[in-house]
Amino acid sequence: MGDFMQPLAIITIITFLVTLGFILWRPRNINEAIPATIGAFIIIICGTVTFPDLLYITKTISDAAITIIATIVMAIVLESFGFFNWVAEKLAEKAKGSGIRLFWYVNFLCFLMTLFFNNDGSILITTPILIMLLNNMGLKNQQKIPYLLSGGLIATASSAPIGVSNIVNLISLKIVDMSLYSQTAMMFVPATIGLLLLVGLLYLYFKKALPKHVPSQVTGMTLPSYHPIKQGSFQKTKKDRDKFMRNVLLFVVIVRGSLFIASFFSIPISVMAVLGSLVLLGWRWVSLKIPPVDMLKKIPWYIIVFAFSMYVIIYGLTNIGLTDWLIATMSPIVQGSLLNTSVLMGIVLSVLSNLFNNHPALMVGTITLTNLGLDPLSLKVAYLANVIGSDIGSLLLPIGTLATLMWMHILREGKIKFSWWQYIKVTIVVIPPTVIFTLILLYYWVTWLF
Repeated sequence: MGDFMQPLAIITIITFLVTLGFILWRPRNINEAIPATIGAFIIIICGTVTFPDLLYITKTISDAAITIIATIVMAIVLESFGFFNWVAEKLAEKAKGSGIRLFWYVNFLCFLMTLFFNNDGSILITTPILIMLLNNMGLKNQQKIPYLLSGGLIATASSAPIGVSNIVNLISLKIVDMSLYSQTAMMFVPATIGLLLLVGLLYLYFKKALPKHVPSQVTGMTLPSYHPIKQGSFQKTKKDRDKFMRNVLLFVVIVRGSLFIASFFSIPISVMAVLGSLVLLGWRWVSLKIPPVDMLKKIPWYIIVFAFSMYVIIYGLTNIGLTDWLIATMSPIVQGSLLNTSVLMGIVLSVLSNLFNNHPALMVGTITLTNLGLDPLSLKVAYLANVIGSDIGSLLLPIGTLATLMWMHILREGKIKFSWWQYIKVTIVVIPPTVIFTLILLYYWVTWLF
């Protein structure tokens, strides 16, 4: 098609912009899947996306969608065991009364939550628990912000080291035909060091605002009403409870590890994720006498509907010639040195993510890359640079990721006063240096590795 002035192209572009506007604005707290679904429906009715395209899209996102849903099921089961309450109590214990130590433990928890579950799950589950913990400690609004903001940024950015922590990353992996195993081998080290720089910069920024002393024990914590997966808790003696929770944690680590083994042997990772969640569901049924049927109501199915609908809209833009235009624009950027490829692609994706949200930005960027005729190594470096831009660079503005928008919403629910301007004052200082540093590190790590 290729001509942006054709009526079909104009309808497609307007549909994309209006859909995006509604997703970011969310009037009356409307679920983001609703405008995305309406937008996708218009694109299909127009004929910009055909039936064979829909089959291709379904095939591309199915493995990612099943993996993410299985991961969320595991998180819901852990919540019924009272696992996250137990984690909050352990955080307070480990901090030993030091507000500074608590800062580092909070960020480490948020990193692990994204690694073991995913970025959206990490934000949805961890933020209300942190609010509950900080309220229980009797901290003032301004004293809570360093913990909540750094935790939110780290939770979202931590989806960069491994592809399985973010549904968009998983879909993009499928598009560039890269295994989870090779993505992690190339990305885990540079992205994790980048995260260490980010948390270090956040610590320097908030150092004076952190309380010197906090209570070392918290008691009587119950999950707030706005927690997405509130359920009954698991009553045991402290010693038995500790042992039980450690066993559950060990099982989650084994399931997470099995995804990489599956990827290495070219087994769909969704198979291992589903097996892991089924075992946990059975474990819960035996321990708490809760049958698995409640999952049908508790699983946030809208995440899958949203991902599918956004991909349909992006595919429509690709069919009207957006990819051709981006290929012409990006070809000079990615030709030449790998260092240029890494840094410039990461910056382009950071800008696109903050303008249009990282979900469509990464999909557009990835589809474009596959049509640039790059050699395999350049394609992988360019793709990983895209991921750094869309997972870390997108955090510059609150509209850059859905996870950040959800985080802002949870803060409002928890009566925490925090504005967009306060957010940007911090991110403008910490995000650009982190992105540039991580992109340069990616280049050196990959050239050393290969």
